[in-house]
Amino acid sequence: MNAIHSIPPLKPEEPRRIARKRKNRRHPYRTTAIQTTAKIAVNLVLLVATGATMVKLVPYYLSQQHQLKEIKSEVEAAEGRVEQLRTDFNRYFDPQQAKSVMQEQSHRFEPGQRPLILVK
Repeated sequence: MNAIHSIPPLKPEEPRRIARKRKNRRHPYRTTAIQTTAKIAVNLVLLVATGATMVKLVPYYLSQQHQLKEIKSEVEAAEGRVEQLRTDFNRYFDPQQAKSVMQEQSHRFEPGQRPLILVK
């Protein structure tokens, strides 16, 4: 008799499995809902950060555009001056026009040429 009483009776493990299945049946999409909520929250945080960054960058972008317009206008003016200087340089070093350039800069005339003086 002692041998019969010393062995504990075996309990079936099926009620545990049924309890787990019932728990899953109550919230079958709970993990999916938590993941989706976390993704939405992260995306919202990123959206807010992006919006704040854009708000800061727009005035900077506009000031850069204004500076770019000013620089372009200065470049156009400088290109005009450079072009004028190039034409003058080519004229000064042109052997065919050397005499006329020398006369303009020194106010000397050739011996056979008469000076022209304008009088009111």
